[in-house]
Amino acid sequence: MNIQHFKQRLQDKERELQSDIARLEEEARGSGELEVRDSTDDATSAQITSESLEEESLASQTLIQVQDALKRIEDGTYGKCSACGRPIEAARLEAVPWAAYCLEDQEKQDKLAHVPQGGSTL
Repeated sequence: MNIQHFKQRLQDKERELQSDIARLEEEARGSGELEVRDSTDDATSAQITSESLEEESLASQTLIQVQDALKRIEDGTYGKCSACGRPIEAARLEAVPWAAYCLEDQEKQDKLAHVPQGGSTL
């Protein structure tokens, strides 16, 4: 496995997520700064703020997973399932370089979290 390839992809993703989080924070702050306001403006502003905060939360969760994967590279455990220790499938790492579990254990995690079928958190 080419660890350097995955490290570069993870570092790129980390920078992308940090940029996205900063942009989303700015959007959430800026959505309430309309000069002329009425109830429609307030509702639109609240919706934009809510959506930005939701996207920011998802980006923050992914950023944590990416940073954890970078730590696993440093400690030599990258590419090994955190639950069973078996190698994580190469295709899975290509698709989701921050994956911490093999597909089998990810499915178990999803069931424990009550994720609906077809809605895997990968």
